[in-house]
Amino acid sequence: MSASLPDPGPAANPAERARWLRDQLWFHNDRYYNDDDPIISDSQYDALMQELRDLEAAHSELRSASSPTQIIGGSASDRFPQVQHPIPMLSLANAFDRDGLEAWHRRVTALLDGQPFRMVAELKIDGLAVRLVYRKQPGENNAKFVLGATRGNGQTGEDVTNNLRQVRNIPETLVRDHPSVLEVRGEVYLPLKSFERMNKERARTGEPLYANPRNTGAGTIRQLDPDVVRDRKMKIWVYSLNYTGDAPMPAGHWEALERLESYGFRVNPENRVFDTVDEVCAFYDEMLHRRHNWKYEADGVVVKVDSLTQQDALGFAGREPRWAIAYKFPAERAVTKLLNIEINVGRTGSLNPQAILEPVVVSGATVQHASLHNEEDIHRKDIRIGDLVEIERAGDVIPRVIGPKDRYSPEHQNLPKYEMRPDCPECGTEVLKEAGEARHRCPNSTCPAQFFESLKHFVSRSAMDIDGLGERWCRILIERGLVSDLSHVYGLKQEQLTELDRMGEKLATRILDNIESSKRRPLARVLFALGILHVGAEVAELLAARYSSIDELDEAGIDELSEIDGIGPRIAESIINYLQTIRNWDTKSSLERAGVDMRQELAPKDPTNLPWEGQTFVITGTLSSMTRREAEGKVKALGGTTTSSVTRKTNWLVAGASAGSKLATAQRLGLTVLDEHRWLSLLENPEMIYSGSLQELAKSSGATGQASLPFGP
Repeated sequence: MSASLPDPGPAANPAERARWLRDQLWFHNDRYYNDDDPIISDSQYDALMQELRDLEAAHSELRSASSPTQIIGGSASDRFPQVQHPIPMLSLANAFDRDGLEAWHRRVTALLDGQPFRMVAELKIDGLAVRLVYRKQPGENNAKFVLGATRGNGQTGEDVTNNLRQVRNIPETLVRDHPSVLEVRGEVYLPLKSFERMNKERARTGEPLYANPRNTGAGTIRQLDPDVVRDRKMKIWVYSLNYTGDAPMPAGHWEALERLESYGFRVNPENRVFDTVDEVCAFYDEMLHRRHNWKYEADGVVVKVDSLTQQDALGFAGREPRWAIAYKFPAERAVTKLLNIEINVGRTGSLNPQAILEPVVVSGATVQHASLHNEEDIHRKDIRIGDLVEIERAGDVIPRVIGPKDRYSPEHQNLPKYEMRPDCPECGTEVLKEAGEARHRCPNSTCPAQFFESLKHFVSRSAMDIDGLGERWCRILIERGLVSDLSHVYGLKQEQLTELDRMGEKLATRILDNIESSKRRPLARVLFALGILHVGAEVAELLAARYSSIDELDEAGIDELSEIDGIGPRIAESIINYLQTIRNWDTKSSLERAGVDMRQELAPKDPTNLPWEGQTFVITGTLSSMTRREAEGKVKALGGTTTSSVTRKTNWLVAGASAGSKLATAQRLGLTVLDEHRWLSLLENPEMIYSGSLQELAKSSGATGQASLPFGP
């Protein structure tokens, strides 16, 4: 999706301007909600939305039910089963100053005919809104977590239950006094410490840095591998109780928060209850002053009418509740001059633009450099060298250029538009930009900049883990001519290292010991360390699970590699191209001669213990007896394979509760579908897989794995 209409400028006729605003908003909605990769700040988006609202208010004929002002911007991805929200998950209206908050308070007072009302003020956590459903099963005393979903478009979200099970402070079972069924909502977020750790690791391995915690966290929850969620240590603040089945709801929102805390949910301790706007504003000012002290991102304060009876009376306006408003923190940004755009060359040859700025203080830090995504992003924002630009520290961490201060000014229009240079700034090779790629690349595998980044990646902790050989020493080794190929690391001598400035005997010995130890790294680590384009740590693990050596991998063709779940034609082609390049093969051979172990013993197959060999399973939906990851592990332990997509090659589909599109595909293809009961029976008697009775039972039962209860299984 791309924004396609040219900017007509603020002086255009209302219909044309509204059309352009809608086009922009839908484009940026898609980037924010579906790609988790926004290219404008929240405040810029809010300004576009407010301008469209003002136009529609002044020209009622421009308003329609399909306008972005009336619809929540996200959509449910088809990567996950879709679930309907019985109670819509709506968005909030925004206030950007005290006047906006007071105007909201006056509207609420008028709608309540002057009745007094309390307000609950909470931090607006910058994360991903989710819905959690808990239910007591027949014969059980405690409610269990049975469904977790994203907001999506407010009506339909994604079933991400298995991923949310990896968020440690989402209770799996409620052990205190609670209703038999309840729905709660909260904000899942990536702690700043985890975000910083991830970016340090990406910087160490030469990968592009994540832009901010919000979008990184949202992308994490929408990963297909639940282990990624667990490794990134996601957390949640629960902020509302929406449904309690037959049990009575609390009288107010504040009481609901107290009740949620008593059930074992994590409720933010900064929450407060107030009677007046002045008290709310004092709270806002305090939170704004303390915003850098928290271990998570918050972008404002949410103010809600406390009484649920009064909330019901106030109702909704379009996609927003009248009884709540988000009082946003101001964006922390500054204006400075863009002096130049420099190009950094990554280890895979990607050309990465970087803004060189006149020094400016943003969020307490002096900024001289800022990230720019690629040439398309520069053109979309209309960033030009010599212009005054707005700078923001995204997530208060990574500086980025928002755009020109005034794109309509004569000074801006007179500056030349930016064009990516046609050659590599390091080696002069003509750069390429493949179809479907956002970045330009230098195709020269001997480019010195690429080799420096490759060497940093090769010795990094997640690759060969040669502790002591950091970025500084990598550069010095290259400059001294001691290392011009990855294999040369294994030829370094004690006397060569001790001759280097500030390299003592002790450090040299430690580095050489670590080099020797690295020869015994697992094959997956070696494959990752080689820096093959599109082969990250997870793909390297998939390859190592299939092949016993790089030589055996070299014998595989694109079709064979593409059949591995998680490796498509694009990655397969990249692997083949790498192995067929003579320089790369020479490096591999030199590493082998130096003693690097490039072979491994695959676990021997015992046919008597692997009754499911040759059988392919897809696990979908929510299983009450085990996680999806555990189910896949049981398949592999019995010799079978698991994939994430349903094709004609699939032998079995295990359909848990809330199974979605994969179940429909399996039924359309006439595949064997097992509900959880028959899946457990098969695990108890694995040899039944070759018995026609199980297939007949599954097909005759219809085994849909679906549940018709309104709030999940």
